[in-house]
Amino acid sequence: MTRLSRADRRGKAQTVLGLIDPQALGPTLMHEHLLWDIRTPAMRADPDQGPEITLCNCFAINYGRRKAPANYRLTCETTAAEELRLAAAAGGRTVVELTVGGLDPRPNGLAAVARDTGMNIVMGSGHYVDEYQPDANRGRSADSFASEMIDQIELGAWNTDVRAGILGEIGCQAPWTDLEKTVMAGALEAMAHTGAALNVHPGRHQDQPQEVADFVRAHPGAEPARVIISHIDRTIFDQDRLLRLADSGVVIEFDLFGQEQSYYALSDIDMPNDAVRLRLIRALIGHGHLDRIVISHDICYRTRLTRFGGHGYAHIFANVVPMMQARGFSAAEIDAITVANPRRLLTFV
Repeated sequence: MTRLSRADRRGKAQTVLGLIDPQALGPTLMHEHLLWDIRTPAMRADPDQGPEITLCNCFAINYGRRKAPANYRLTCETTAAEELRLAAAAGGRTVVELTVGGLDPRPNGLAAVARDTGMNIVMGSGHYVDEYQPDANRGRSADSFASEMIDQIELGAWNTDVRAGILGEIGCQAPWTDLEKTVMAGALEAMAHTGAALNVHPGRHQDQPQEVADFVRAHPGAEPARVIISHIDRTIFDQDRLLRLADSGVVIEFDLFGQEQSYYALSDIDMPNDAVRLRLIRALIGHGHLDRIVISHDICYRTRLTRFGGHGYAHIFANVVPMMQARGFSAAEIDAITVANPRRLLTFV
């Protein structure tokens, strides 16, 4: 495999099919999964993977009333492609796919889906949270993780020649484990070496995103403006914390659009709906942070796909953008959030 230098990538975006002009990215979903397995090790070992998902039970599964570990896994390229075509028909052009180490990444599958649909797919790199990491990762150094992620961008990821175009989603928990901090330090080293942006999966505590932002700012050479903090809509619920985090210089990602119910299986919170998400985004814009906002769905349950009764990858383009227009978001603001900010972040520097 040929190693691509930083000079080769500078000023370009890198999809699973190769380097492209960033102007071709267009409307972009910044945090999705197309082929994934987010089951915990215990869930994978469970002989009862739940019922076949139907329109009659999808709500009960989403509301935690029906056990269905298989809901957290999708490996069918045909299904992924069919669902992604709906996003393309609604105006989408690019998807950032962040199925990283521990979540069964499938680079060749993503390349096949990209060829099939004509959509740009930008693949992530690195490792998810502690529980999902192999024992072989324990005891590794930050430099070791950095070297692995650099190779995933410059050579190819997970024993393929398909190259990643972004770092992350790098997994964190609350409390943040030593292994996760080491991986994060490696990701920041890889960021400085490659010129790639970095996406972070923060722990499920309202102060953990700020902990990550402070860690980034303390790291020599790190660029907070190219660090994206995911899942803000399940983590921070008050404007003071939200604005303090944005003031740190990081990018704020609301990536659970389409989850309209208050129930959230992974934490004792009341999940906001799309209208509340837009109000928080309006607050960020009002405080001068338009250039630090990106959005997505983070689809990683089958029941969020249209064929299983969900909203699918088209939801933001088909439903949320019209909602933004109806609520007074200007064309320039919508373009910044869905096109310009993603383009800046996905362009190598």
